[in-house]
Amino acid sequence: MEFTVKVDGNWRSFRHRNYRILFPANTISNIGSWAQRVAQDWLVLELTHSGTYLGIVTAIQFTPVLFFSMHGGALADRFNKRKLLMGTNALGAFSALMLGALVMSNHIALWHVFVLAAVLGISTALDAPVRQAFAAEIVGHDDLPNAVSLNSANFNAGRLVGPALSGLLIAAFGTGPSFIVNGISYLFAIGALMAMNEKEFFHQDHPKSMTNVREGMRYALARPDIYVVMLIVFFMGTFGLNFQIFNALMATKEFGKGPASYGLLGTFIAIGSFSGAIASARLERFRKTRFVILGSGAFSITIIVLSLMPTYTSYAIFLPFCGVTALTTMITANSIVQVNSDQAIRGRVMGIYLLIFMGGTPVGSPLIGIMAEVIGIRSTIAACGTISLFATAFIWLKYKDKVGVPADISIEAVLKPTNSN
Repeated sequence: MEFTVKVDGNWRSFRHRNYRILFPANTISNIGSWAQRVAQDWLVLELTHSGTYLGIVTAIQFTPVLFFSMHGGALADRFNKRKLLMGTNALGAFSALMLGALVMSNHIALWHVFVLAAVLGISTALDAPVRQAFAAEIVGHDDLPNAVSLNSANFNAGRLVGPALSGLLIAAFGTGPSFIVNGISYLFAIGALMAMNEKEFFHQDHPKSMTNVREGMRYALARPDIYVVMLIVFFMGTFGLNFQIFNALMATKEFGKGPASYGLLGTFIAIGSFSGAIASARLERFRKTRFVILGSGAFSITIIVLSLMPTYTSYAIFLPFCGVTALTTMITANSIVQVNSDQAIRGRVMGIYLLIFMGGTPVGSPLIGIMAEVIGIRSTIAACGTISLFATAFIWLKYKDKVGVPADISIEAVLKPTNSN
């Protein structure tokens, strides 16, 4: 018996059956991913008692982005995205389950965490641009901005539950069960991908000559509305969006709290992030490059203020404000890049976007860890917010005449050979 689901407004992406299948599975997977993030950080602190090593592990996990994200985008433009995502989810499940087994069997060593963080990083680097480009095939171009907002809300709904769940599991049983939970959560995503109906996809024909990542670079550099957004996202991602490290070190070293209190901080920031993601579904008309610049400035200021919070309670209460400003800015940035990119090259452009977004983490995370050891975590947070704020101001002054100018470049222009003379 067939029936039609009528959904309008903020939830219109749910009109599509494939989206309705994948959305709840992604919710479970996101809860597992956030549970592992908390557990991995706590495990490193248990093994080393060092903020420097915490930064190094984060860097190792994000380093594969430098080498694989653009190639992931190229794969997305050439091959079946659904099957690619099944493969990346299987690799992520292997990494999580292996780490959980090592912890629960008491065979864990720091080098195991390094290696499996790298494996998970490879999975993420390949998965992210494919997943971003896949959204357009599930819901179509018209509903894509709405799907971006709902996917961000989904991601942060996982952040509401995952850190708190992981904190409770760590307090009761240690870090091992959190990794097992994440490994199992990947299986739900794989099952949903297998259940989707490819006949209902919004398939897109791509020019056969579009085969390499250089074309994506040329396209992005020809679009001020895209490359200015990428610059903003680089500084936000490298210096501002480091709550994994900020919260771990503030909870343990500044406030002397345990794993449950640390996990709860992730939930507090998720309250703001989730609210920002839901609100973004109503802000489609504001999705302009200028809004991203203003949002980045507001976010940077909240990071500076966060560093001044005197107690655990005040720190936790202020985290939602950081989450709101961060997510409304990042969702707008993501939407601008996805919606404004030609469908034939969208995968590679998203690969570049994710390289810019996460590619600074391998450098920024160890630096933040070292700074926290040398000058203290409060001063480090304040410095990160200040760097992000000054970078935002510089980008605005340098590119303000370009961000409001509509830019367009055809795929034919991208494919046209450059003059070698």
